[in-house]
Amino acid sequence: MQPRRSLRLVAGALVLALPLLSSCGFGKATDKVYTPGVGTNDRDGDVDVLAAVVVAAQPNEGTFVVTLVNNSSEDEAALSGVSGPDLEFGEFEPIEIDPRGLVNLAQEGGITLTGDFDAGNVLPLTLTFASGDTATLNVPVVVACEEYEGLDLTEASEFIPYDCVAALGEG
Repeated sequence: MQPRRSLRLVAGALVLALPLLSSCGFGKATDKVYTPGVGTNDRDGDVDVLAAVVVAAQPNEGTFVVTLVNNSSEDEAALSGVSGPDLEFGEFEPIEIDPRGLVNLAQEGGITLTGDFDAGNVLPLTLTFASGDTATLNVPVVVACEEYEGLDLTEASEFIPYDCVAALGEG
């Protein structure tokens, strides 16, 4: 009698567990790349654009910072331009990215821009690479506080900074 009861318990446990086991599979949302953070990501081209933000210490001026990852194991890549509607960008030399390398503009120095924007806005920016590829992103404007402190390279950021306590809602 004992072996039949054990067999029934095992069979019952399998029947109850079947819905749980069948929910696993390939191509599910848990298998996709997810990078939590404020910045915008684009992984569609030969160069991954990661954590793109505009850091602003005051309205209408800021610094574009981003991490660029070259997915090619053989060819160099270069960011040759950044544009956006009604925005003016500071001049910069093409930003070279070694094969399988990365460049973090938060460490290397960002690209300054001016226009009609404020912290909390989202700016449509188009990145152009030397290969002719482009990436269009909606990039958030963040306050130059906490982890972004010191990343806004505009000259006026030293004189009229946002009040970080008020801007972050901690007051």
